[in-house]
Amino acid sequence: QRRMPKVGFRSAMKATRAEVRLDELAKVKADVIDLAALIAAIIVPVFTEVAKVVLSGEIKKAVTLKGVGATKGARAAIEAAGGRIEA
Repeated sequence: QRRMPKVGFRSAMKATRAEVRLDELAKVKADVIDLAALIAAIIVPVFTEVAKVVLSGEIKKAVTLKGVGATKGARAAIEAAGGRIEA
């Protein structure tokens, strides 16, 4: 039996990047959410280096993002809930 060849390109960077949905932010107990808090809450894998919040679901509590990216829609939703985003 012949083996099938690999097809396409597999990015090595994919292993160190992660997306976080807005409704997953509610599971984090910390008020200031950074990469360490996301890893501690088991929302992103341990080997994640860069995380980004995307607009999916909704958020009701005010959170502060620190060192985590956010899309334009997610940024608006977080600020509308009373939260803020720090660089």
